[in-house]
Amino acid sequence: MLEETINISEINEQKIVDQIRCLGIDMIHEANSGHPGIVLGAAPIIYALYAHHLNFDAEHPDFFNRDRFIMSAGHGSALLYSMLYMAGFDLTLDDLKQFRQINSKTPGHPEYGKTPGVDCTTGPLGEGFATAVGMAMAEANLRTRYPNAIDYYTYVLCGDGDLMEGISYEAASLAGTLKLNKLIVLYDSNNICLDGKTSDTFTENVAMRFISQGWNVITVENGKNYELISKAINEAKTSSNKPTLIEVRTIIGEYSSLAGTNKVHGTPLTEEDITSIKEKVGMRDIPFAISQNVVEEFRAIIKERCNNLYEEWQEKIKELNEEEKQELEYFQNPNKKIEVKELFYDAPENNIESTRETSSKILNEIVKNNPYLIGGSADLFAANKTYIKEGGNFQAENYLGKNIYFGVREHAMGAITNGFSLCGFRPYASTFLSFSDFLKPSMRLACMMNLQNIYIFTHDSISVGEDGPTHQPVEQLLMLRSLPNMDTFRPADANEVIGSYRAILEKETGPSTITLARNNTPILEETKVGEVEKGGYIALNTIEKPDGIVISSGEELHLVLQVAKRLKTKGIDIRVVSMPNLGRFLKQDEEYIDEILPVEVRKIVVEASSSFSWNQLIFNNKYLITLDKFGASGKKDDVYKAYGFDIDSLEEKIEELLK
Repeated sequence: MLEETINISEINEQKIVDQIRCLGIDMIHEANSGHPGIVLGAAPIIYALYAHHLNFDAEHPDFFNRDRFIMSAGHGSALLYSMLYMAGFDLTLDDLKQFRQINSKTPGHPEYGKTPGVDCTTGPLGEGFATAVGMAMAEANLRTRYPNAIDYYTYVLCGDGDLMEGISYEAASLAGTLKLNKLIVLYDSNNICLDGKTSDTFTENVAMRFISQGWNVITVENGKNYELISKAINEAKTSSNKPTLIEVRTIIGEYSSLAGTNKVHGTPLTEEDITSIKEKVGMRDIPFAISQNVVEEFRAIIKERCNNLYEEWQEKIKELNEEEKQELEYFQNPNKKIEVKELFYDAPENNIESTRETSSKILNEIVKNNPYLIGGSADLFAANKTYIKEGGNFQAENYLGKNIYFGVREHAMGAITNGFSLCGFRPYASTFLSFSDFLKPSMRLACMMNLQNIYIFTHDSISVGEDGPTHQPVEQLLMLRSLPNMDTFRPADANEVIGSYRAILEKETGPSTITLARNNTPILEETKVGEVEKGGYIALNTIEKPDGIVISSGEELHLVLQVAKRLKTKGIDIRVVSMPNLGRFLKQDEEYIDEILPVEVRKIVVEASSSFSWNQLIFNNKYLITLDKFGASGKKDDVYKAYGFDIDSLEEKIEELLK
């Protein structure tokens, strides 16, 4: 319990800062692993923020209108955990002692959902910075939608490494364009990176770079002075309609014998150094020694400022109308399932349509009137077909716009999508499948955090033709399918597109990908909307035991069905299995898998992508008609023929394999 008699004006705040420092270096010493430099150098930064600015409630760490804090410099996790313990979150000294140990609440880098008070998984540098831009965009949308209920800041602590990564440049550029004035980045500027001085690799004028991108920039020359840092944060909140970068000049490893050098960045300190540091700051030289008075004083500062925040917000919620209450309830609910009773689909008269065009129709139906769905494209709206008509554009003048113009910033798009998801949305991002590689680090984090992102990738095979191998995906499907927790769909036609979106929207959790074709293809009689959720099903069956089974997905399914009909005239009767989602199929029970793919029948895969996707089903590579080399520029039909995916070549190969 906090001492009610504490006089806030008499609190020794420097003691609190030093207590945070010492807990952090004790954690690292106990684990014999971690990064003491940022703990010692940046403690005044994180103290100033939590003590005097960050709106939160440690007893309700996920309350929706809290300020968000992202430790983009994720190697500074010991600093964050020390702060969270001091601030009263559900962490104990024993948790701190388990730093970097298996199954602990204090992992090596911050992990969303594992530690109370951690708003985002970070570690890969720049990701946290860019994710925070997404959080700030989400706040702008929510604040505009619910002006009396939502109003939070997004804060970031980053270092030189974050700003060297290209993703931060991409994200900062968009943040400046959108005038996200409730985004405040605290830059721990210490002129040191892991390999040595930043002057060896990073000599640009960071302040001018951000100013040129439409940011407000404030510099704090003395990073030891938490009062100056607090003053700068207050200025950022009150004096600008732009996002703000606060450059805080610090000394990495302050008080250490290695202060100001790269050697203190990621190497645990010696016992002698720890003793010396504690002596300099007047702390007891006992591991994890805590002054209860210091802890109570810190929590008293927070209580005075944040008292009743949660309760006051609950009262604001009561003033909303019923529809707004229901919407906010969804935003707060970790279960992001969206019930799909019916999806109206206007099929073309000739029954021929590209899957990207079908996707466009479905998106326009479900997104326009759904506040939880929002997204955009990396400068490819026309090609991806993801523009929402009458949805408006997300701009500084219209934060309610449904269409986000990410620009040619695929990597930032991925992280920004994570930010939206962490704030309760079901966001989507789109680009060409071959460019999904740009999003890979962010998608990987989305899978770790179990976020409900939707990735819409078009131009999904060598059939894009003339654009050539740079735009023709080969290994990308394998990458997506190999990502733990990623649900990857490759529908063959409109029926399977509808089935894919239904399965995606009705999921309770986890990210999904849908890959789509550019070219027009027939809407097939053989495909089934309701079977897509199982991952694979029989599209064309035989009356008797099949002579073979051919498995396919996407555009190639159309070709395989034609081949099957040709071979039947030759007395070869094959079953055709559509496999829009290999991962889902492999999770079905053995009875279903054996029903679709009986062990005793030879099986062939036809897919114009990497063979390695299929090794769990096919054990002899000669039965894999796949693609393990780059494509070529040319007409679609010529490219197909050159790589053996035209109907004549497929018929010849399949017939030969089934003899």
